Amino acid sequence: MSDGMMLVRDYGEAMEDAPVAVELLPIDGSINQDNAWLEVAWKDLETRADGSFFLSWHWIGPWLKHLPTGANAHAMVVRRNDRIVGLAILCRRVIRRYGILPMPSWLLHETGDPVFDGLTIEYNGILVDRSCADQTIAESLLWMARKLPGCAALVLAGLGAREEVLAHGVASSLGHRLQVRRADAARLVDLELVRRSGGTYRSGLGRSTRAAVSRAVRLYEARGVIDYRVAGDVDQALEFFDGLERLHRAVWEARGKAGSFANPAFGPLHRDLIRRGMNAGVVRLCRLSAGGQDFGYLYNFVWRGRVLNYQSGFAYEDDNRIKPGLVSHVLAIEDALARGEECYDFMAGGAGHKSHLSNAQTSMNWITLSPDQLSSRLEDKLHRIELALRRWRRRMKGLEQRPTP
Repeated sequence: MSDGMMLVRDYGEAMEDAPVAVELLPIDGSINQDNAWLEVAWKDLETRADGSFFLSWHWIGPWLKHLPTGANAHAMVVRRNDRIVGLAILCRRVIRRYGILPMPSWLLHETGDPVFDGLTIEYNGILVDRSCADQTIAESLLWMARKLPGCAALVLAGLGAREEVLAHGVASSLGHRLQVRRADAARLVDLELVRRSGGTYRSGLGRSTRAAVSRAVRLYEARGVIDYRVAGDVDQALEFFDGLERLHRAVWEARGKAGSFANPAFGPLHRDLIRRGMNAGVVRLCRLSAGGQDFGYLYNFVWRGRVLNYQSGFAYEDDNRIKPGLVSHVLAIEDALARGEECYDFMAGGAGHKSHLSNAQTSMNWITLSPDQLSSRLEDKLHRIELALRRWRRRMKGLEQRPTP
């Protein structure tokens, strides 16, 4: 990292004995040639950090490789006593809110391209040294909010609860507006709770869910033995991913909608990630079949005792007693339990099976931090109008669906 690459340098005084130094380094246009330093630095910090899978090089590396043209990406490097204690990728883009309001923005591990960002990062944040994690996150957010050039909005997608608390603190200290653009929760199965209960995972499910699982398992077993298989090498993992894509596309095309694979970056990025991640043990692709017929595929990440369900493909049937998703997840959860893992995480989103199969949850929100100025106040009003219209539409839809007396 030469001084010639430096765009911005600032020293914070939040910790008098060890001030933080922040550099913002352009990497757009040199992703494949000159970012070897970033990979080395990122992997080194990973060993000293408690970041999520989405803050590991297993995700960040392929994501950088497949960035769309014009992503305008920069590495934020945070040092304390000349040692790197924080890393993040920020992209600069003018986002048009509601088609009329241009907002010069910086995005954390997103690009502002809605199609590419459909890859969806969760448990987002800044990769930080665990010895000074909260201080580094807070100081980095403070620097970003105050010092990023031309920043009318700092877009922080899929933040974990800890990072959001710190972001609220920064907004309060600066008098900035913090807008929650999407409020959600990650539902998960705390496998330690299951172990402590002394029972099986299925015995802890609700009565109706347990009955639905048992019935679906019997129906599948009538066709033959249920085979739950985890890919053992890269070739088999890519074969399973192809099967997942086939079932995933079929479901979404039947609904007349575009699924994840409509994103042109989705397949290439994840095939790269699978090739890199299988040997490291951070990718787990599962295939489920009965009587020689595939009915489910799961694409999961495995990171420090957590299994994160990222994508799936299921063979749905007209008989609604056949529940490929329910059976697939139950068997994958029982596999994680047998492996001694800590958690099976469905991540954010409102799919019905998540609430039925989980025993815990954690908040995850998509937020924007911006100075209290006319454009941000106008955007906030437009956002409130949008939310009110959504509530009104849902209410009208509910009235339309009521049976007439």
